[in-house]
Amino acid sequence: MKKILVLLFIMTVGLLWSQEGLSRQTRFENTIQDSGNYAQHVSVVAAFALILAKKDKEGFWQFAESFGTTLGTTFILKYAINKSRPNGAIDGHAFPSGHTAEAFSGASFIQRRYGWKFGVPAYLVAGYVGVSRLEGHNPRHDGWDVLAGTIVGIGSTYIFTTPYERDHYELSFKSGGGDYLLGLKYKF
Repeated sequence: MKKILVLLFIMTVGLLWSQEGLSRQTRFENTIQDSGNYAQHVSVVAAFALILAKKDKEGFWQFAESFGTTLGTTFILKYAINKSRPNGAIDGHAFPSGHTAEAFSGASFIQRRYGWKFGVPAYLVAGYVGVSRLEGHNPRHDGWDVLAGTIVGIGSTYIFTTPYERDHYELSFKSGGGDYLLGLKYKF
């Protein structure tokens, strides 16, 4: 997770340098928005990385269900509610924030499935994404949009995801010299 945060920092610094001709405030606001556009994917990528590292097939399907529900619910609400964006864009797809829903879906999956040790950094990145949707030279959402995206992302995860449990027992068999041994080791 430290590598992800370092990568996010490097991306932010790079975005700042790419905007030399703009005022300091505008550069800062644009950097927040642009880095939030990329950071929305960090928790999803981290969730897949943990699933692969732990060879967690059940977790894969739980994440597929929860993330699919997040995306589906978000897009249905966007088209059903058809709310205008605070920046004046007339696409009518402000509510809920899709970036925030995606970020919090990944973060809450990581926390729910693998615990707070992995969940806290993921939630920090997801929170940053939420702020990036509110701030900037051209804000795309208001607080209600971001809150709704957060609820959709976390809610979908809590419907489908259970905590990861390693095997609590180990069964072994040993034979030699006409003797047989059956062992059972249980971890509490």
